[in-house]
Amino acid sequence: MDIVQRFLNYTKINTTTNRQNGADGVMPSNLAELELAKLIKSELENLGIKNISLNEKSILIAKIPTNSKKSLPSIAFFAHLDTSAEQSGDTKAKIVSNYQGGDIALNDKISLKVSENAELKNYIGDDIITTDGTSLLGADDKAAIAAIVDMAEYFCLNQDIEHGEIVICFLPDEEQGLRGAKALDAKDIGADFGYCLDCCEIGEFIYENWNAGDCEIEFTGVSAHPMNAKGKLINSLLMAHKFISLLPSGEAPEYTQNKEGYFWVKGLSGNSAKTILKLDIREFDEAKYYQRMQFLQTMADYFNKIYDNRVKITLNDRYKNVFNYLSLDHMAINLPLQAFKNLGISPKIKPMRGGYDGAVISQKGIATPNLFTGGHNFHSIYEYLPVNSLKMASEVIKEIVKLAANG
Repeated sequence: MDIVQRFLNYTKINTTTNRQNGADGVMPSNLAELELAKLIKSELENLGIKNISLNEKSILIAKIPTNSKKSLPSIAFFAHLDTSAEQSGDTKAKIVSNYQGGDIALNDKISLKVSENAELKNYIGDDIITTDGTSLLGADDKAAIAAIVDMAEYFCLNQDIEHGEIVICFLPDEEQGLRGAKALDAKDIGADFGYCLDCCEIGEFIYENWNAGDCEIEFTGVSAHPMNAKGKLINSLLMAHKFISLLPSGEAPEYTQNKEGYFWVKGLSGNSAKTILKLDIREFDEAKYYQRMQFLQTMADYFNKIYDNRVKITLNDRYKNVFNYLSLDHMAINLPLQAFKNLGISPKIKPMRGGYDGAVISQKGIATPNLFTGGHNFHSIYEYLPVNSLKMASEVIKEIVKLAANG
């Protein structure tokens, strides 16, 4: 099947992640994710792949066995089934054929403007898949699914091309806390390393992301009527505000970029008797990440001395930097760079100020960098996907498999 048609077919199934169901522990949060997984499973079966499993959580795993007598690495490729909750309408994708520049009308009121998307000039002469201005496109991450299934089809139809074991895994609910990756049993994958396809324009390659944690601090005060509060009232709200005031100035999301870490005050709720403060902690360097976590613990300990143990702190790790499990000479980094070179693609290596499924999968023992899907403007009605970029996403992972066999 043509990769473009494959992608368009996937977009017709609305897999918007359901945050309420997710908060209630339901997986998949949207049953359409299971519907999409069943469609993909049938496609893989039609290619002749026999080792396929799909569980009730919508975790789909398929394995193409090696056809080589050599000892070759097993490589896994991951994508997620859900789309972001920013928009929940059905996708009505359309193709702009042979784009010749200028704004692209999504509907009679909304246009994809060159003034706001200067990179459009890079795609003159290409076909571009867009939304109709009422929904997401779903290239995040259905472009990845299409690219991976296209790769699987290639090796199934060309069995004379030597390759190691190829593992394919599609996961639910990435868009709300990497839930599918957290539910994944890495032993079911068994690969030496892997790749998520979950970043943007052609050439993007990510092997560094945040070490991420969160913190909840409960301040317990003493309530009193203001008419006789002197010497009795201990205001938990003011305790929380004092705590916030002691955080390093300038180390917040709105002041930082690139690899600069931060504390993010995410939530503050309560009253004079009890207040809950929620913080996110982000840092690329693992040692600095733990220093930030220790700083918060030390602050809480200090407050407990002042306020007679009225502060309770809870610190949690959320996900880790993939690079904690890699080095610059690792095959998982070198193979894509060589694939890019062979295919004439300029690599765009950048640190990711966020997380993705590979961060969790890497913690489970399968180092998993992140490769491009080709899409732009994820989580937006202005999301679009140049067709050549989609095709090259598939070509890159085909080339990775070939290079691993010949290296």
